[in-house]
Amino acid sequence: MALTRSGSWRSVIVAKEAIAFGQRTFAAAAGKSKKGSKGATSDAPKASVLSKEVKSTTVVGANILKDGTDPKIMPDSEYPDWLWHLLDKRPALSELRRKNIETLPYEDLKRFVKLDNRARIKENNSIKAKN
Repeated sequence: MALTRSGSWRSVIVAKEAIAFGQRTFAAAAGKSKKGSKGATSDAPKASVLSKEVKSTTVVGANILKDGTDPKIMPDSEYPDWLWHLLDKRPALSELRRKNIETLPYEDLKRFVKLDNRARIKENNSIKAKN
């Protein structure tokens, strides 16, 4: 977002937060007390206000809608099968090169072609850069 200058720069201060146009400013530290004052607050993290029951039945923080709620955790049988294989280790290019290309499954063959093309492009680019 580009800002255009018209006249002078204006700063807007709203509820202890400084918002400035054209320059960087920082809000004053709210809640920090001076040294030696009584009743100083600690900087330790506060305990969560969510109960353990809510934490174990919902995906806290996954809601992206303004008026929505966090989604509930369903049993494993309700999720698609492909979801459980997303984090499986896939073979590297060196491992795929050692195998017989004729016997590779389709997914591994696609991966081999993609990685091999990428490696050849990088090699050609490094050769061109040296010349």
